[in-house]
Amino acid sequence: MSDVIKIKKTFTSIGAKKIDQINNIIKGSSKLKPCIQMTMKSLSRKQVIILMDNDNNIKFMKNLLIHITNINRILRNIKSEVLVDFICSGPLEVTIVTNKVLLPSDLLIIESYVKNSENIDSSQVDFPCLPQFKSYLKIIGDLYFLYENMQDRLILSDVELIIKQNHIFNNITLMFKPRIIKASPKLDMAIIWVDIWNT
Repeated sequence: MSDVIKIKKTFTSIGAKKIDQINNIIKGSSKLKPCIQMTMKSLSRKQVIILMDNDNNIKFMKNLLIHITNINRILRNIKSEVLVDFICSGPLEVTIVTNKVLLPSDLLIIESYVKNSENIDSSQVDFPCLPQFKSYLKIIGDLYFLYENMQDRLILSDVELIIKQNHIFNNITLMFKPRIIKASPKLDMAIIWVDIWNT
């Protein structure tokens, strides 16, 4: 009981519940609730990334508050629940951060606004996109040399033709050109690395 009195004298403005919590901590009888700590944070889907040249970037960022206000007004007019919280820029892009995940219609509105903004060269402004993750796909089991004479090996155009004809690559965007690697010096097998964007 004397510990409770000491706590009350030290912390005069706290209530009985807090005093009890402090007393439990001092006595070591406090049971902490387990919490999950994330070691990695993925990119937020509440962002729109718009690639543009540095000149457009500087011009757009000069009227930052006006742009936020105007985009929010347009979004409210179409009864969207999305609102722009803030806008930041990098060397070759402008990132618009919103309160909710954007719908395709919201993306179109933001794209139209940015491209039609005063003093902006719309030909130097790319389509807005949501953050994406890079993945890779490894294709194995293909022949490295196409014929027995070992002169004609698998080339990039062959791989691109295979990718276009295969249904698993429908609606997939390639990051880079596929890479072809010989599996080992003694085997006539190829490994094809395909980097793709995951949206």
